[in-house]
Amino acid sequence: MSINLAQLKLSQQQLAEQVSLVDNFNPTIKLIGGTDVGFEQDGTVTRAAIVTLTYPDFAVVEYHIARLETSFPYIPGYLSFREYPALLNAWQQLKQKPDLLLVDGQGVAHPRRLGIASHLGLLLDMPTIGVAKSKLCGQYEVQPKLAGKVTPLLDKQEQIGWVLQSKNNCNPLFISAGHKISQISALHWVKQCLRGYRLPEPTRWADAIASNKPLFRKFNHAK
Repeated sequence: MSINLAQLKLSQQQLAEQVSLVDNFNPTIKLIGGTDVGFEQDGTVTRAAIVTLTYPDFAVVEYHIARLETSFPYIPGYLSFREYPALLNAWQQLKQKPDLLLVDGQGVAHPRRLGIASHLGLLLDMPTIGVAKSKLCGQYEVQPKLAGKVTPLLDKQEQIGWVLQSKNNCNPLFISAGHKISQISALHWVKQCLRGYRLPEPTRWADAIASNKPLFRKFNHAK
């Protein structure tokens, strides 16, 4: 597979210019979504899960899992090109679309300000938030591992997101605006979705669905 990184870098820079970090959605959220992407069969199959939940009680409304042949290699900084085809496939199956989407991955907390949450937000033309479990770029002041602690994530003196201690004695989350949402609102909505676990409910459910974890098995058993 021939990959032209210079062309992809230019594409990211051009797309990043279209990203909006201004709130552009109805704050009366009724449905909220989460995504999770993983890889199966030694990376040859991309698995994407999307779930729609009610807000604020987080009841599952609808979910879909898409499995597609992986069409892009693993290249750090360009993961959105690897992940978005399966995410779009899962999204197209959703009948009840969420008002706001929390994406497992980076938003603008990316060297070229185009992580998967921003890229997907542009493709779907909807508000997205990046909820990443690890840092891709930037610096921050290390905080005590106490739930609720927040510190800015900075890169070249620009705030690109937040480092949120979502649960005591756990590694922090890296929160960043994806598209059509401000950094302040991105942090607010992630906090609104925390229910005592490290991950906010939308991405926690998406992860459980994608990997058939106990949370999802219990939900299926109760149906």
